[in-house]
Formats: sequence, structure tokens, C-alpha cells
Amino acid sequence: MSGPKTSRTADVQVRNRGQVPDGADVYAQGKILAVIGRVREPVLAVRVKLTQAVSTSANRPATAQAVVDVNGLPVRAHVAASTMFEAVDLLQERLAARLARPRRFGARSLHGSGSRTRAEGDSAGHDHRPHRHHLPAEERRIVRHKSFSLVHQTPEDAVIDLEAMDHDFWLFTDLASGRDSIVYRDVRTGRHRMASLASLGREREVDGLLGVSLVPVPTSSVAEAVSRLHLTGLPFVFFSDTATGRGCVLYHRYDGHYGLITPSR
Repeated sequence: MSGPKTSRTADVQVRNRGQVPDGADVYAQGKILAVIGRVREPVLAVRVKLTQAVSTSANRPATAQAVVDVNGLPVRAHVAASTMFEAVDLLQERLAARLARPRRFGARSLHGSGSRTRAEGDSAGHDHRPHRHHLPAEERRIVRHKSFSLVHQTPEDAVIDLEAMDHDFWLFTDLASGRDSIVYRDVRTGRHRMASLASLGREREVDGLLGVSLVPVPTSSVAEAVSRLHLTGLPFVFFSDTATGRGCVLYHRYDGHYGLITPSR
């Protein structure tokens, strides 16, 4: 009787965009198969996207992205490099670091080896993240709007999901307060921080893992959030939407436009 599909038999689907060098897709398949072959949980699907920028003036025109479905939970990595083969090598390293971090499919503790920060546990780091394309403010538009039911979870679990998905922020509903919240990486310190629509009362830390911001979350319309994002130059803004009272995130996309994430009702 056959058991569930394991990581060693999962297909690695590679999609090319642009003038990707010959053999890069096969090279990527081998590198990613080597990574998922060490995962003990079932790997249900693997999607890899290799993109070669048309512009020859770009510093790092080769980008590689992978999403691995580990027993129903996605793990993501996204890197950029000067050549495609270098990008694939970085992708292998970054994905291996993400798969090694504890998540719901493994140990839940963030302490010990699983609590490494990006600087300590992932040599790929932010230096190899793709650059965002610059567009004049008047040309930027909200070109993607995602709305979904937020996960009710602890801040610790939100940090695990943030790291596993290789995102700049993670929007969730705080299990203790029931309020829309966000965890993110402080670009100055490299530490994780949390902001919430709840009244927190005082600066605190969650098990020594992340600080909680006391700065009030702004209440604004989406249009006002666009203005705030432009004026501050931040990668994203977390705000309470005046129309819904829910916590939303407006963020810069790599193509230079904006994306909007809102909780579904």
C-alpha cells in the first residue's frame, strides 16, 4: 500500500521568464531537489520561477523564486544576483535556511537554533533581495489587491510564518487581543517588531523575541495611506481603514507599483 507523496518524489516545476540561459532550469531542478530531499515532511509541490531582466543596466538582472508546499504549508524564497546560475545557488541556500526553521510542521519553539535572526541564520540576507523598480509617484497605481481571512495566531507563530514566507511583513489577528496586527523586521536593528490595533499600554517584548511598537497605528483611507507611503519612503504602511475599521497594509511591489492587503469580513 503506497503512503503519502514524499519530498524525494515531488516534481520541481520550473518556469522561465525572459532570456534565461540554457540549462539554468535543469540546474535549478537539481539544486532544489537536493534541498527538499532533506525535508522529512511530505513535500506536495515545488514551483520555481527564473526571471532574466531585459535591461542590461540592472545591477542584478537575474532573479529566482521558489515556493515549496510542505504538507499544505508554503515556504518561499526570493533572491537576485548578477547571473542566473549565481541566483539559483543563492536560492538553494536561502530555501534550505527557511525549510530548516521550525514551523507548524515541526517543532514550534523559537528558542535555541530555531531562533536565529536573518543575519545569523541566513547568509543570503537582504543583500540578495531583488531591487524594487523605481516609478515616479504620479505613475504608481494599486495594481494588486488581496483580501483574505487573517490567521488567528500568537506573535511567535506570526514571526515563524514571516520568516518561512520570506516577506517583509505578516498580517494576522493576535490570538490574545483579537485585534488585527502585524509583525515585521526593523530595518535598523534587524529585530522583529509587532504593531497592533489594540491598545497595548506600554512597550513590551514577547518572550524576548520581538518588541511591540507604541506608535499609534494611523487611521486613514486607502488614498491617505498612498500619500503616507509616498511621503515616508517606507516599504509598507500598516493602517486602520476608515471604511472598515480593519488593519490593512499598503506596500511597494517590485515592479514599482503598490499592493494592498485587506482582511476579508
